Amino acid sequence: MKKILFITLNLLMIATLTGCGSKEKETSDVFTPTLDKKTSCNIRVVGNYSNFEALEAEFDRFNVYYPYVNLEYVKLDNYETTLPTVLEGNDKPNIFFSESKMMNNKSYVGVVSHMEELSDAELKINLDCIRSNLINHDEKGKIYMVPIFSKTYGALVNKNIFRKEGLELPTTWTELLNVCASFKEKGYDNPIMGYSKDKKPSSGLMNAIAYPYFIAELSKNKEALDLANNLDPQAGEYMRKGLTAVKTLVDNDYVNMEACDQIGDNYEKLLLRFFEGDVPMMVCNGDIVSGAKKRESKSDPFKANPFKYSFYPIPVTEEGGFFIDSPSVEFSVNKDCDNLEMTNEFMRFLIRTNELDEMASQKGLIAPTKTVPFEPNYAAFNEVPIERTISPEVIGAKDTLATQIRIASYMVGKGELTIDEAIAKYGTLE
Repeated sequence: MKKILFITLNLLMIATLTGCGSKEKETSDVFTPTLDKKTSCNIRVVGNYSNFEALEAEFDRFNVYYPYVNLEYVKLDNYETTLPTVLEGNDKPNIFFSESKMMNNKSYVGVVSHMEELSDAELKINLDCIRSNLINHDEKGKIYMVPIFSKTYGALVNKNIFRKEGLELPTTWTELLNVCASFKEKGYDNPIMGYSKDKKPSSGLMNAIAYPYFIAELSKNKEALDLANNLDPQAGEYMRKGLTAVKTLVDNDYVNMEACDQIGDNYEKLLLRFFEGDVPMMVCNGDIVSGAKKRESKSDPFKANPFKYSFYPIPVTEEGGFFIDSPSVEFSVNKDCDNLEMTNEFMRFLIRTNELDEMASQKGLIAPTKTVPFEPNYAAFNEVPIERTISPEVIGAKDTLATQIRIASYMVGKGELTIDEAIAKYGTLE
């Protein structure tokens, strides 16, 4: 029965994504105001983004309908630590960033208790416009958070370097190794770079290579996934292929860890290093790619010698790479906030194909909608076949297993553990 359920979930995901290339807009996408347009009130959204211009643009669009509603976005420092306190304070936010890991987690009981059920039919929020594989349900099938963006793992590729050296973009593992060897022969010290100084961020180089492989292995086997979620040491063996890929790149000197450590930051410094123009492939995730456009103007080398770049799946197998389709930012409504009715009106306005696509376009991330309008930087992921498109939320992968592969790949990449040692330590890595 477990296997049947597991296969059924995967088939549901495939059915959801089969029509991803469709550009048809849903008839329910039209927004019709239901409240008094003269209503005057405040709505505050809190999150961990330093700025959120794409959301602020949506505020302006909403004000066309409700000109007297004041909307603002506020970044909270130490977001996960301060959010519970802010939700209990006098100046409660109306909407806040949330994550699937908060559900059924003792550390976030207080936060979850403030979440409004967004699947309540009376709210009339069009959740059907979003890919179902991105939506988190509780054990009763209720929805308390809605995806605003999607992200995945891959590598920023300097297209000019490939063209200059007469090399084709790799589509298989063997091709990737051959391309790296060619770059080394041509004098490129760092064919592949990425963030490698800390084991915490999921955007780290080693994790971005190993995690998709690990998730792909677990997606084939429900029993293995259960072992991994429960931190059973037997699940460690399913990390082997991903860890081997990391070690192969390091051992062949296609990745120079010391040079990667000098990047020192997993966001702006990584992008500025890529814009120096001598790195063929910079491994990261979609959240980092979203900030690339803004950083172009901060890079003197790029302004002097601009080049074309795009984001590609890392071909870690002979069949190619993976599209790990996961929520990037999710919104929850604070059911205990002031002006709840207008807050839900804004959510009803925002959760529509047109608005979510527009916001993703401005932010530089993948929209969560069923149309999946891939921005130019993500076009390559549109070519990933459906059988290599995996949603950790659909298969039931928990953050506990994500932590284990992230730390294991980091320590193997750094030479702190052998592959066999990392595998044996599965469930205890921290």
